[in-house]
Amino acid sequence: MIAPVSNLATLATSPQQRDHVMPEPVIAQPIVAFRDVTKRYGNFTVLDGLNLEVAPGEKVAIIGPSGSGKSTLLRVLMTLEGIDQGMIEVDGESLTHMPGRNGLVSANERHVRRVRAKIGMVFQSFNLFPHMSALQNVIEAPVQVLGVKPAEARERAAELLEMVGLGNKFDHYPSQLSGGQQQRVAIARALAMRPKVMLFDEVTSALDPELCGEVLNVIRRLGSEHNLTMLMVTHQMGFAREFADRVCFFYKGQIHEQGAPAQLYENPQQERTRAFLSAVREAN
Repeated sequence: MIAPVSNLATLATSPQQRDHVMPEPVIAQPIVAFRDVTKRYGNFTVLDGLNLEVAPGEKVAIIGPSGSGKSTLLRVLMTLEGIDQGMIEVDGESLTHMPGRNGLVSANERHVRRVRAKIGMVFQSFNLFPHMSALQNVIEAPVQVLGVKPAEARERAAELLEMVGLGNKFDHYPSQLSGGQQQRVAIARALAMRPKVMLFDEVTSALDPELCGEVLNVIRRLGSEHNLTMLMVTHQMGFAREFADRVCFFYKGQIHEQGAPAQLYENPQQERTRAFLSAVREAN
């Protein structure tokens, strides 16, 4: 379900405000924008009037306790879940709405597919096709969804697998790969769709600690060598501090506090942020 059109005209001028929510940085032309987005599961509000803008090329780490809305943020951006109120924009146009005869109306599937094609997502679980080799997993979507010629898709897939350090694993099936290798295939598969925005949802949570580093190194390389916008939900506090341009601390479906990594980690302004970071430090 998407916000009634009658509610949309007020989004730009009267976003929902709360005393404890930190102000959004001003971004002239965001590549991703959440405008007063609310998402509910029954009586539970998981995103509560969320406002967030992300600049082109920005790397944003999203942290917070379980149930705070972090993964839901990515899932609604990928249209794996609908929203109940508000609007999401990607690259200057609405993902959730489209022009109608009398103003904005809910986007149809064709519109959603076109705008969503600018986004790639890597999940906690690898979700590879078990009956396909690493190379075939990366080729499949560009051929079937984008209509890329198989020879061109194969060349691109080979380049991407080389980039993520799997140049010698083209013909290996998922069952023959480690968890870290499978996750790197998943990253290559997402990149094969040539997205402008990449989403990472706890991509190391299913991996043994020794395998986390190889996946994080691939993400570091993407960030340094490619002009990709990235949103990453993570519990890897050290990596988020090193990698991100901005860290957003989520609590009760909103951005409770945000800022540059050093600023937020060393001098958090909100008590709930301090408590969360303290608990994470003690756990490590």
